[in-house]
Amino acid sequence: MLGYGLISESKLAEIRDEGATIWALIQTPFPTCDRVAKALGLKSQDVRVITPFVGGGFGGKSADDQTVDAALLAQITVKPVQVAWARSEEFFNDSFDLAAVVKMVSGIDREGRISLWDYSVYAAGEWGASASYDIANARIRSIGRASLYGATGEAPVHPFADHGGGPGASMNVFAIESQIDMMAAAAAIDPLECRLKNLTDARMRWVLLAAAGAFGWTAAAGPSGRGYGIACVIDAGTYVATMAEVKVDRSTGKVNVLRVVSEQDMGVVVNPEGAKMQIEGGITMGLGYTMTEELRLKGGEILDSNTSTLTRFPASASSLESRRFSSRTTTSATRGQRPSITTTGAVIANAAFNAIGMRAFRLPMTAERVRMAIGTIDAEADVVTRR
Repeated sequence: MLGYGLISESKLAEIRDEGATIWALIQTPFPTCDRVAKALGLKSQDVRVITPFVGGGFGGKSADDQTVDAALLAQITVKPVQVAWARSEEFFNDSFDLAAVVKMVSGIDREGRISLWDYSVYAAGEWGASASYDIANARIRSIGRASLYGATGEAPVHPFADHGGGPGASMNVFAIESQIDMMAAAAAIDPLECRLKNLTDARMRWVLLAAAGAFGWTAAAGPSGRGYGIACVIDAGTYVATMAEVKVDRSTGKVNVLRVVSEQDMGVVVNPEGAKMQIEGGITMGLGYTMTEELRLKGGEILDSNTSTLTRFPASASSLESRRFSSRTTTSATRGQRPSITTTGAVIANAAFNAIGMRAFRLPMTAERVRMAIGTIDAEADVVTRR
């Protein structure tokens, strides 16, 4: 989402009698043209936006305040002006994923079928909030519903709050798939079996079973000590099931992701290699928000002003496999990259629970939070032993 180095991508503006010319690495040239025209008091047809090769955008090259700043300065000075934020300025002025909370109550019967589902999400919005399972008694509420362009509802949202990859869905899928795992563990049922018991959607069942086959899943109720995790979702018309294997260092709290397998039914795959890269890029981005990318605030000050918490490729899964297929060749092509982002938090959290019985209720799963959670389960185990 951000450029490399200490300086972000620069924006250049030049004003002449015939209008304004803008050079900017952006995903939204036409809205940018309209914003610049409005700021300068020009007609949109008098603003030309030139976009060099954009490269990775991930939504971070949509809202583009530097472009308007450069245009206004060029108009005032009657000279070409280039604007580039330092990395600390980038972090201060940028927008960040919404802080969200999910509260839920659920129930499962003796046969492993979900009997109750009461789900309330605050601030993240409705995207991904509807579980794909067959639930007879379900209520889903979104409070302070946020959209890509602002927020409506009861909950106040910071003006710099926006959405990360998989808008809102990453939080919702994390909560839903973690809850499914918790119910499976409470009923002493294998997590995959629990999901299949509550799914009649043939497409999702097929994706789950294909992922299980590729991963080498063997049934066992959690926590089994194997470090296996599973999560699935239907996102933007794409069916995705992700499985992961992790190892948790109890002394340091570090979660090592050993391998990730993602199966996606995204309809007709036009470019198989491109689809593979989209899925793997999505998982890598998802590992970032899952493991390290925390934004710390103190009195309105952003304490994280550089890229030190961003996930590097060597720090991602040592073995990352994605498979592309279409269950029905007549199914239209759907989104490829974003769905794999949304399952990452849940699949790693579920794998960590499967490994040592530690349940993560908050992301990112920093080593400090994992150590605290391990300390809690160790203390509870000590109480039970003394009894």
